[in-house]
Amino acid sequence: MFNIIGLLVVGLIIGALARLIKPGKQALGLLGTLALGVVGALIGGIAASALGTGDIFELNVLGFVIAVVAAVLLIGVAEGMSSKGKKTRV
Repeated sequence: MFNIIGLLVVGLIIGALARLIKPGKQALGLLGTLALGVVGALIGGIAASALGTGDIFELNVLGFVIAVVAAVLLIGVAEGMSSKGKKTRV
């Protein structure tokens, strides 16, 4: 139970950091930021675990950095997918 709550809190922090790092205006709400932050946190935890630096739910520096980078990339993908449906005038 505490792992899930911790994952949500860390995911929100990672999502917020990713939005600060990613330049430009993002059209993501709080839930989108939370979701992409949680996915980024999971990716960072899995990568850190695969590299042998800790458990998937253990917060360490390498996992945190990978999680933030993954969340920035996920925000970019989400923006690209959402803007694909919108037609822009030139």
